[in-house]
Amino acid sequence: MTLGIDIGGTNVSLGLVRQGVLQHAFSAPSFPPEASLEQTLESLCGHIRRIITPDTRKIGIGVPSVVDVKEGIVYDTQNIPSWKEVPLKAFLEERFQIPVAVNNDANCYALGIYAQYPATARPELLVAITLGTGVGMGIVEEGRLFCGANCGAGELGSLPYRDALIEDFCGRHFFERNNWDSREASEAARAGDPKALALFDELGRNLGALLCTVLFAYDPSHIAFGGGIANNYDWFRGAMEAYLREHFPYRKALERLKVDIFTDHHIPVIGAALL
Repeated sequence: MTLGIDIGGTNVSLGLVRQGVLQHAFSAPSFPPEASLEQTLESLCGHIRRIITPDTRKIGIGVPSVVDVKEGIVYDTQNIPSWKEVPLKAFLEERFQIPVAVNNDANCYALGIYAQYPATARPELLVAITLGTGVGMGIVEEGRLFCGANCGAGELGSLPYRDALIEDFCGRHFFERNNWDSREASEAARAGDPKALALFDELGRNLGALLCTVLFAYDPSHIAFGGGIANNYDWFRGAMEAYLREHFPYRKALERLKVDIFTDHHIPVIGAALL
């Protein structure tokens, strides 16, 4: 049994995983921004003690941060101001006396998505893209994470685009920039609202631009979307595919590319358990 943990901006999610299958899970509110480092670590330990069992053999944890994967040190964690440089692996191993693996949360998401494919049909090279407040990305090649030298591979959402970053035009910030709430836009599109549908068309073109970059950079066999906005795939798919046909020059690569949607909110916990 492995304990997977996903530290998000809203919730800390924990789950016990056996052979890639979630057995038990729970979530708790994430740490208050004013909490000290000691308070956040004690809170995390309390969550772990609530779910860990005697047959738990390992802990895997995903953090929205730059991570020294070998040493398990996290740096400048998003949404946790006190986590500037935290030796998380060493701290948890001392507390719980079992091995601990730490990685970036988007990488955990990618591993979790990879595990959703049937064993006989797993991607040769998967790029997983999470569409949430921003855009996260992880890369799995033949079952192994590709993290880069500093656990920063795949951070294409931070590339300049128009007057900001590309993630500002592909996640929830895009809707906010247009004075919409993403959930309200989804409901309006479902009801046939022309303004909402036009907004999702624009989102699709922005995602098409992101996917062009992904295709040039990694030449994946599969791209998988996750996160809340991926639930709206039907509304942005057409514009995204049209953009790719117009702007990506290698037709055969587009014909072979498979794009899938995974929106189970337990996926990052499963991925963390697979580290």
